[in-house]
Amino acid sequence: MQTLFYRLSVVLGIVVILIGCSGEEAAAPPPPPVTVATVVSHNVPVFSEWVGQTRGSVNTEIRARVQGYLDAVEFPEGTVVRQGQTLYRINPLEYEAYLNRAKGELAQAEANLARAEADVVRYKPLVAENAISREEYETSVSLREANQAAVRAARAAVQKAELDLGYCTVRAPITGLAGKTEVQIGNLVGRGDNTLLTTISQIDPIRVRFSLSEQELLRFRRQNRPAQTRSIDLQLILADGSIHEHPGRLVLADNRVDPSTGTLLLEAEFPNPEKLLQPGQFGRIRAVTQLRQNAVLIPQRAVTELQGQARVVVLGPKNTVSFRTVTLGPMVGSGYVVDAGLKPGEKIVIEGLQRLRDGITVTPTESRIEPDSLINRN
Repeated sequence: MQTLFYRLSVVLGIVVILIGCSGEEAAAPPPPPVTVATVVSHNVPVFSEWVGQTRGSVNTEIRARVQGYLDAVEFPEGTVVRQGQTLYRINPLEYEAYLNRAKGELAQAEANLARAEADVVRYKPLVAENAISREEYETSVSLREANQAAVRAARAAVQKAELDLGYCTVRAPITGLAGKTEVQIGNLVGRGDNTLLTTISQIDPIRVRFSLSEQELLRFRRQNRPAQTRSIDLQLILADGSIHEHPGRLVLADNRVDPSTGTLLLEAEFPNPEKLLQPGQFGRIRAVTQLRQNAVLIPQRAVTELQGQARVVVLGPKNTVSFRTVTLGPMVGSGYVVDAGLKPGEKIVIEGLQRLRDGITVTPTESRIEPDSLINRN
């Protein structure tokens, strides 16, 4: 009896649930919330960027100018050295001997010259008195001239020996960042070719070398007079995405386009007082190459793509939305310039695009498009 009662209770419960479900209608989902903004026009600077690599504003190779064994390396590698600072010492004994020998030969030549000049002074009145032949006098004059030439040659040899001895001490010709040393103590340097010892680069200011394509070159020169080119402020975007705090300027443009690459070599110069940048780093050069007057600028996040076409969602009457194809211009910061498809004053959805379909009703929340913040994303 209890079992029968239990079964009847379960059946009645199921029937009640079925009746309740059949009497309820599914509740319609609420309109999805979105963030919308009014499209505005703005004067938009259009930036161009090029990949570049840093290099010293002056790059000097330090080479051995005399042959000898290296006695000392007197600077820490990879540090800033000052002009005139001693970098290397080459064993000087051989060149000291050369100098001493040259000085001895000079002293001998000067003694010979003094004797020849004395002979000329003594013979001159004698030839006038016919006490000696004119031939003897002219011979003494020629001998004096030969000894004068010998003295000049001996002095030059002394100067050469002094220079060679001086080259045994290798000094920094400029102030800059020294690289690693290419030689070690005890190495024979200067044999055959002048041995490369190290390099020194001036890094304040530092230069960035980059290339401009032929198409960019033509477009840029049509939009800018030659006098304006070197006055354009340049930005350097570093590998971590930060912007070098000191603006730069263009200092060099090659005189020909490289036919193998179709590009023109350029160099920009940036102050680097903090020594943050070193030669060999990669970065991006950014410059304003065009100013779009009264351009429509929208956030990148407001744009979706379908089959290669850019679309935005436009808010219409009664909070209904529709998808619209637009023609995009250049990307500027975190925004796009819209060349066609949108007008100032229209409202577009900038957040909440994922759940939208054509013609549905939405719950909009007003926001603002801030052109300056889009342009200056960095």
